[in-house]
Amino acid sequence: METRGAPTRLRGTPSWLINEVAVHATRLVNEGFAAVDARRYHYKLLATLEEFGPASQADLGRRGGVDRSDVVATVNELADRGFVERAVDPADRRRNIVTITDAGAAHLRHLDDVLARAQDTLLAPLSAADREDLVRMLSRLAEHHS
Repeated sequence: METRGAPTRLRGTPSWLINEVAVHATRLVNEGFAAVDARRYHYKLLATLEEFGPASQADLGRRGGVDRSDVVATVNELADRGFVERAVDPADRRRNIVTITDAGAAHLRHLDDVLARAQDTLLAPLSAADREDLVRMLSRLAEHHS
């Protein structure tokens, strides 16, 4: 992340700094997931299924913050790899219910490790206390603006 070329008045604004760090964070996470043949959407959907249980594709997208068309493609990818199963919803035969498999739960744990390494790389210059403070402050901002 090269900040020295930017005007001083930008380098001192929280919005600019947050964006610069977010770009770097996205790259680190994407590279980490790509190295294990995964994507962010894989992580989002598997984490959502593990935390909230089986869901329709529409509910999965809403909870995971993934667009409907991306949910379909991602569920197809995950199903092809045996990480999720789809079954017709007995209450509404027009929709599918998606469930995480044991292999999907194991893959999610592996992706947790990949994500943790990316976080460690991103936050390397910060102490454990600074990291906690940063997460607390960013959480407060995210909650306020949601």
